[in-house]
Amino acid sequence: MAEDLNIISSTDKKDQYESILPQIEALISGENDLIANLANISAALKEQFNWFWVGFYLVKENELVLGPFQGPVACTRIQKGRGVCGTSWAKSEVLIVPDVELFPGHIACSSASRSEIVLPVYHGKEIIGVLDVDSEYLSHFNNVDEFYLKKIVSLIHA
Repeated sequence: MAEDLNIISSTDKKDQYESILPQIEALISGENDLIANLANISAALKEQFNWFWVGFYLVKENELVLGPFQGPVACTRIQKGRGVCGTSWAKSEVLIVPDVELFPGHIACSSASRSEIVLPVYHGKEIIGVLDVDSEYLSHFNNVDEFYLKKIVSLIHA
């Protein structure tokens, strides 16, 4: 696939996801390098949604280590069970946080981040990392984001 994306300007999240999902699938199809695919997924999502921060943390030696991302500089390492990312990893579940300041133990990599969604990324039954998305707006993420982002992380092969 050519490395050009068709970015739509719809205000409907579902429309945006329906447009970007097949493009991400085509972009990573046939590429076996995990880092390259995570980098392109981050870039595609950032371009389509213009979120404050979108990227991946990868499990390395029992902690999450910063992987490919788009946005301002970020925390480099996160312990299991700490913050939204570490908690998502520890609980093996998607976390949608409408107001990060109300999340116990939130790690503030940037004070501009106001809401967040984190999804575990699996290889088989093992979590190999998390997809972390931050917004500068409160209550920015919902079940539509969860539904489509789950589809996107299911495309990732380690």
